[in-house]
Amino acid sequence: MATTMTKASPAAEIRGRLDYPVVDVDAHVIECDFAIFDFVRKVAGPEMAKKYEDSVRSARNRPRYRQVWWNSPSGAHTIDRATVMLPRLYRERLDEAGIDFAVVYTTHGLGTMHIADDEMRRVAHRALNMMFADMFGPVKDRLTPSAVIPMHTPEEAIAELEFVANELKLKTVTVNAEIRRPVPEVAREAPHLARFAQAIHSPAIDEGRRYDPVWAKCVDLKLSVACHNRNQGVGSTRASPSNYIFNHLGGFSQGSDHFCRALIFGGVAARFPALRFAFLEGGVHWGAALYNSLFEYFEKRNIKMLEANLDPEKVDLELLVEMFAKYGNEYLTPERIRANPHHPSSAVPGPDNRAVDEWADSGITRPQHIRDLFAERFFFGCEADDRMNAVAFDRKLNHYGIQLKAMLGSDIGHWDVIDIRDVLPEAHSLVEDGLLTDDDFRAFTFGNAIDLHAGLNPDFFKGTVVEDAAAKHLAARPERGRKAR
Repeated sequence: MATTMTKASPAAEIRGRLDYPVVDVDAHVIECDFAIFDFVRKVAGPEMAKKYEDSVRSARNRPRYRQVWWNSPSGAHTIDRATVMLPRLYRERLDEAGIDFAVVYTTHGLGTMHIADDEMRRVAHRALNMMFADMFGPVKDRLTPSAVIPMHTPEEAIAELEFVANELKLKTVTVNAEIRRPVPEVAREAPHLARFAQAIHSPAIDEGRRYDPVWAKCVDLKLSVACHNRNQGVGSTRASPSNYIFNHLGGFSQGSDHFCRALIFGGVAARFPALRFAFLEGGVHWGAALYNSLFEYFEKRNIKMLEANLDPEKVDLELLVEMFAKYGNEYLTPERIRANPHHPSSAVPGPDNRAVDEWADSGITRPQHIRDLFAERFFFGCEADDRMNAVAFDRKLNHYGIQLKAMLGSDIGHWDVIDIRDVLPEAHSLVEDGLLTDDDFRAFTFGNAIDLHAGLNPDFFKGTVVEDAAAKHLAARPERGRKAR
């Protein structure tokens, strides 16, 4: 073990050449079930602890699609498995990984978010958050955990936000952005089958302003919001019973894309301009695709363009009839098109047979608004070995020549990081290959993470090993919040 832990680290060598600290925005903890059950017992007593333990084991014994297996380092890398289970060891080994500070996310809680039982869901979240505060409190100078927030109702979300911020003093949160509820017709007609027929809902769209108190509470408590959802499992296109890789590929990207689109078109981002949002473990390629696609959609489907060019009531019927008379045949006749000029294949009616402004809630009235949203408010957690990280920094590719806020999110603790000392070298390979500049790499491993967490809470890094560097970065930033022209 000693040899493994003291082996020369290329990561440490790279870190030694940098004049700024490295911040990892998405490391993981592997929670021990027995410890979780201890905290469930503290929160809700032995009966709930037993009920929760039975539920966890039942879910693992009866998977309905191929889920992850062999998920943590083993063999010669057993020390890495121990590292992500023991925060004090975690802290001790960060220098080997070339990482100064890490924000740590749940593993167990990714499933906890989807517990259907109301009481159990709230208890499980409370227990996890209490455990995180207890485990990581002694190492808060270099590691901070992200609290998990239940989102099935605004009331449960607000209660947990207040608890984690005011009582536990946790500084960032992960929300469930894919709420799974039974299809109402199935729940009504065959309740015993309801769990097999679920629909995905986002708290950010199609809920009216029901969740606005949740987002307002995040602003009040200075909590940046992270999404760590994966679109995977029954009811999705990633539900193979035989192949986990098939199910996993693109799952986190889809989960993040779903939440990001909801924030935009549901108006949450517009109504809460102070909030920052982090989309984790899906990389940034999907964000670049969404960003650039939005301009195309806005150009063609803004309300003025729709009314001017696609309104069915403005069809020149006489021209249609004339063209059918001149170029039609025995079944494409002027009489038939006159009788049915708005057949469904060419003019599906909108609400009240009129077009609707689907951009209204977004607050986007000009292309510059899209630019500012992605340039300043959205942050993308990227794993080190993802070559597509480079698209975030490609000013020639992205509209208005902006760079998206990609951040190093190691995913330490899971199967894709066999050795924690490989993360920084893998990330730096994009510089060595000429895909990122030194300035890009600084933004990727340091600056963007500071902007995310300290942009809303200037004291986020207070008391940590990166406090001074973060303060200097914030002081040196160009003025934010430019107005679109």
